[in-house]
Amino acid sequence: MQGFFNLSVAKYAEIDYTVFGLKSEECNVKTHDFYYDLPDELIAQTPLQQRDASRLMVLSRSTGEITHKHFYDIIDYLNPGDCLVLNDSRVLPARLLGHRPTGGAVEVLLLRDLGDKKWECLCKPGKKMREGDTVSFGNGELTATVRQVQEDGNRVVEFHYEGIFLEVLERLGKMPLPPYIKAELSDQERYQTVYSREVGSAAAPTAGLHFTKELLDKIRAKGIKTAFVTLHVGLGTFRPVKAEDVLEHHMHSELCMMNEETARILNETKAAGGRVICVGTTSCRTLESLVNEDGSFSAKSRWTDIFIYPGYEFKAMDALITNFHLPESTLVMLVSAFAGREAVLNAYQKAVEERYRFFSFGDAMLIA
Repeated sequence: MQGFFNLSVAKYAEIDYTVFGLKSEECNVKTHDFYYDLPDELIAQTPLQQRDASRLMVLSRSTGEITHKHFYDIIDYLNPGDCLVLNDSRVLPARLLGHRPTGGAVEVLLLRDLGDKKWECLCKPGKKMREGDTVSFGNGELTATVRQVQEDGNRVVEFHYEGIFLEVLERLGKMPLPPYIKAELSDQERYQTVYSREVGSAAAPTAGLHFTKELLDKIRAKGIKTAFVTLHVGLGTFRPVKAEDVLEHHMHSELCMMNEETARILNETKAAGGRVICVGTTSCRTLESLVNEDGSFSAKSRWTDIFIYPGYEFKAMDALITNFHLPESTLVMLVSAFAGREAVLNAYQKAVEERYRFFSFGDAMLIA
């Protein structure tokens, strides 16, 4: 686990909108343009018993037509020769509940591995976590010392333990569920996709939660390819857009990777005329960040802070499977860039009227 996120990739400090396909004349986008009214009771608090039993809204990009299905019907909208792109990142059980020597409760959320057993963390209550303070978790199996208080309020924490850190986390850690989910999760695997394998996310790539192994087998048997990328989802995915002008919003950087096998599959799919269908906005952001100028793919990794909103010209993605996202969020903006703002907001209004379930444990959309 030492140096867990420290891969040899360059971090891009600033966003160059022309590089990412935005036309400068189309960048006058306001945050309130992506608002919709959502009743609280439609925010899904728990996952369905059967993953692929969730509802599926199919939205046509060309006509705006909306069809209501279930997720297991997704196979009917996939064609032989298409390729599903899946983010195989696995959520780290990064939420640790501990206590200070005085007995006071503390919550520590792991954000980024800095190496040498040090992590950047979000601590609550922050005022009780000053430099030099210590925290104990479990029965003292894991302890931590605050080494630095950063300008943004996050802490650099050094952990002390015996053995392998990930195994300790599996025993003591909890899933870092989004703030809008109030219910405890009885089975932590329900916040993991069935194909997750690369540990490192602070949140699940939730569009993939609808797939079962059986459904993926049926999809492959039909002649649809599957390819895997990795983007480790950061907590910035829940960060609200507070600026009125979206250009003033800064995206947190996230690590994304593509191996040679995936690059080959994507190039073959494109050459044969098949569609590249991203499962989730994280897969979309990965492809759009890693695609070459000529539209081809090669094995590479990098940090990305790509921000996609209306005006963006997609270079890699042909269709998108995604959940229903928060009002005025960067994810609604991305979906609107792909399908059109009015069409997306109309689809969301229909979803509210039809009592769809929203957000991480909610229902899904196919935009094609």
